Amino acid sequence: MGRSPFPSPPSPTPTAPARPAAPAATPPALHGAQPRRDAVERRTLVVGRGISVQGTVQDAERLVVEGTVEASMIHATELSVTQGGVFRGEVEVEDAELAGTIDGTLTVRGNLFIRSTGRLIGKAKCRRLQVEDGGQVTGHLEMITDGVSTRPLMSEPAPAATSTIEASES
Repeated sequence: MGRSPFPSPPSPTPTAPARPAAPAATPPALHGAQPRRDAVERRTLVVGRGISVQGTVQDAERLVVEGTVEASMIHATELSVTQGGVFRGEVEVEDAELAGTIDGTLTVRGNLFIRSTGRLIGKAKCRRLQVEDGGQVTGHLEMITDGVSTRPLMSEPAPAATSTIEASES
């Protein structure tokens, strides 16, 4: 269609040159920027403040505990217990960040980061540990020092493959 269906009224005075139309806004996904799977498609379970959950959690890649979770065994990629959150039971994850309380058994195949408000009570195994000033560990902490990260961690490791630290609140 080369011409407008409505005729233009004649202009008695010369007009200013026409400005080009602003380009239409397009969603970022159309510009070739694909969202990361980690941020968008990750299966995340958030247990909000004031909410208590008991039982089994399946197929959650990321677990965020703001309230209270009591579970016998959870496998996930990432665990985050926020300040005021409580996790009771057994959990095995790749990475964990603890600003609330974990009371039970925790196995972290990667990084365990305990914030200044975090409390770990019970038994824990981890490959790498970072504790902010004020963070608390009470119980049995075992460092995973072997180079193999894919072996089952629930079985007892060889004595030469781990370091054990006994810690308690003072």
